[in-house]
Amino acid sequence: MTDLSKYRNIGIFAHVDAGKTTTTERILKLTGKIHKIGEVHDGESTTDFMEQEAERGITIQSAAVSCFWNDHRFNVIDTPGHVDFTVEVYRSLKVLDGGIGVFCGSGGVEPQSETNWRYANESEVSRIIFVNKLDRMGADFLRVVKQTKDVLGANPIIMVLPIGIEDEFTGLVDLLTRKAWIWDETGQAENYKIEEIPADMVELVEEYREMLIETALEQDDDLLEAYMEGVEPSMEDIKRCIRTGTRKIDFFPTYCGSAFKNKGMQLLLDAVVDYLPAPQEVDPQPLTDEEGEPNGEFAIVSADEPFKALAFKIMDDRFGALTFVRIYSGKLNKGDTILNSFTGKTERVGRMVEMQADERNELSSAQAGDIIAIVGMKNVQTGHTLCDPKHPCTLEAMVFPEPVISISVKPKDKGGSEKMGVAIGKMIAEDPTFRVETDEDSGETILRGMGELHLDIKVDILSRTYGVDLIVGEPQVAYRETITKVVEDSYTHKKQSGGSGQFGKIDYVIRPGEANTGLTFTSKVVGGNVPKEFWPAVEKGFKSLMDTGTIAGFPVLDVELELIDGAFHAVDSSAIAFEIAAKGAFRQSIPKADPKLLEPIMAVDVFTPDDHVGDVIGDLNRRRGMIKDQMAGVTGVRIKADVALSEMFGYISTLRTMTSGRGQFSMEFSHYSQCPNNIAEKVIADVKERKAAEAKK
Repeated sequence: MTDLSKYRNIGIFAHVDAGKTTTTERILKLTGKIHKIGEVHDGESTTDFMEQEAERGITIQSAAVSCFWNDHRFNVIDTPGHVDFTVEVYRSLKVLDGGIGVFCGSGGVEPQSETNWRYANESEVSRIIFVNKLDRMGADFLRVVKQTKDVLGANPIIMVLPIGIEDEFTGLVDLLTRKAWIWDETGQAENYKIEEIPADMVELVEEYREMLIETALEQDDDLLEAYMEGVEPSMEDIKRCIRTGTRKIDFFPTYCGSAFKNKGMQLLLDAVVDYLPAPQEVDPQPLTDEEGEPNGEFAIVSADEPFKALAFKIMDDRFGALTFVRIYSGKLNKGDTILNSFTGKTERVGRMVEMQADERNELSSAQAGDIIAIVGMKNVQTGHTLCDPKHPCTLEAMVFPEPVISISVKPKDKGGSEKMGVAIGKMIAEDPTFRVETDEDSGETILRGMGELHLDIKVDILSRTYGVDLIVGEPQVAYRETITKVVEDSYTHKKQSGGSGQFGKIDYVIRPGEANTGLTFTSKVVGGNVPKEFWPAVEKGFKSLMDTGTIAGFPVLDVELELIDGAFHAVDSSAIAFEIAAKGAFRQSIPKADPKLLEPIMAVDVFTPDDHVGDVIGDLNRRRGMIKDQMAGVTGVRIKADVALSEMFGYISTLRTMTSGRGQFSMEFSHYSQCPNNIAEKVIADVKERKAAEAKK
């Protein structure tokens, strides 16, 4: 039986290029899991094992590895930094107990750091901050610490101070022990000496040590009172208080170093053991009812409880389908039968493996706290709960953002259609933000995703991994429609064709609804003019047409439908009659309610060197951007703006040209907003033209 207090389930997350994967490599080397370090820029890192990751030097999918440090077991997940793949960060944070937020010593808090930090806040994950790349030009540890306060609203508690900076960065002072860790220039993590603090840093160390202890002791009033009276707390008491505050997310222990140069990694690993929570110390996951509402019960982390686990990632590799599972309670043995509470079906566990990036070690059993992969599960999707058939339960589900961009694809040859169908089926299972549908008019396959890079990678995987050559259309924006006027109207459906007929009359009001509400249905009918049992049919009929608006066939958002009166026939009225009446009402009244086109607006976060700020802002204004904020940093300026997605295609190449390759940006969906008339007219004309061309075919 494994001691759960020795487990640490941690994720490493950061902005693109802050050094997450390099940090993971160094952790694996230090813990003896790998013997040769693979570098990201050489395309040889352990956790970036996809061809596309090796080529582009970015992480695309999260990878799990396990290792040991000071007799503690670490399950580490290295996550992507690019905004198009944030779903990988979100679902990893959902199943982890702690995290390491990596920030670049010179770049500081960059756009994607904010999104990931927000996800971690929402998932209530305890974190350690690691300021990396202190050997780089422009690195400044204390400036980055201040940014985490100002930009992220975090409360960092400084645990170490750097000795030297940029080229002169040689080591760290551990504030708790008042000792200096000095590394030599070989780049080997184990080549260090522990010495006395440099004389010129003694005062600074004492100042920051006092701040550290005061912040920590706020977790224990008695110790704080004694400290104020001059009683120095013991090292155990200070560490206990830091651990408590970290677990409660009152503050974040903050470290620094250079992962690439192997400086500072031991202290970071010790901090994971000392301050990040073990699985049973985290608030247990809530269980929900069939509607997804919390039912007041929890998945207690214990090997003695009934089996409960969450499938958080599906991956298809050369050995077959893998279902990544976080076990919250109970045990799982090879050969056990488990229940998927979403589908209501049971499955037998044939093989279980512990993942080492793309390698795997066979397991015969696993228990609460473990992160494992099960081979060959059928009908399991991301977010499904797996549990003991005798104790069915549902864990809180995952919510994924809607895709905002689409492209049409078709295979170059007929033989590719079947291959593409099989491949896409596997890819949808792996990525919940990747959607596929068929355009009924043209027969084309439409791929939907979170951004240009997201879809670019998907097409690349289809071509390279599955051997499907595609003809790819232009990216399309996911427009929506809504109404802008209140309309009171009436519709009667009457059909008589021998025997019993169909009859349903509804009087109703439609009005613009609250943002992001879809359809809201209410009824004010009193008496029996429209019997209560027919109300759901009215809602169902109206709702069934919300996917195809009357302007250009885009889904309709934010409509309130209120049933105010109507009439029924004792013999001829039925649910189907009222459903048909509601469909007729939709077609009749939506065009009267002055429908408008909505376009997706993206929250865009641009970093640019100082000398190109004017050009970048001018370009964003030309793209119909609304500038929201400007923040000056040491190495450049961050500009935040709301910009229509349709104006952002190809933006990265424009930005690079404007900033001599030094600018970068990230964007994520913010909200839908009404399209300007000239844009709406063009979109509607394009849709009509496309439909006419398809009709000719």
